[in-house]
Amino acid sequence: MKNIYSIFFTITVVASIGLVYIWWNDYQFDKNPLNQELQTKIDKKVKELRIKAYQKFGVVRKIPVIVTDELSSRHYGMAVYTKNDEIIIYLNKKRFKENEQYMIDDVIPHEYAHAITFAIGHFSNKNRGHDEVWQDICRKLDGKRCGRFVNHDDILIEKTNLF
Repeated sequence: MKNIYSIFFTITVVASIGLVYIWWNDYQFDKNPLNQELQTKIDKKVKELRIKAYQKFGVVRKIPVIVTDELSSRHYGMAVYTKNDEIIIYLNKKRFKENEQYMIDDVIPHEYAHAITFAIGHFSNKNRGHDEVWQDICRKLDGKRCGRFVNHDDILIEKTNLF
């Protein structure tokens, strides 16, 4: 009987340490800016998109990309056209925790395509801004998936690294 208590106690301690470790990682992610490696990946992707925007659409415009935890959890990103003729892309920091590669390869080109539509003066409410013009721009920016909605299966499958 003493052996069973010892095993139970060991499992409880190990599980508690694991939970504290997970909590601490989440806390660190939430309270600190993105790590330098991830920020570098984002900057590299944005630079690639700026070059493609110039080559394919003649758009010469530096569009700021801001990673924030202010977006609602249902948004992965958002491109905004302001009254001052500014275009800003916001990315949801919390979603990087889910799948950073999806954010870089899918969400950034998706939002950059919206920014380019604003820059060329194409404003459409058709399919909430995801019309044929936007889809064409997204594809030309090498967006992997140029649809309106996030496919959560894509995120999960990419996280497993099985495919």
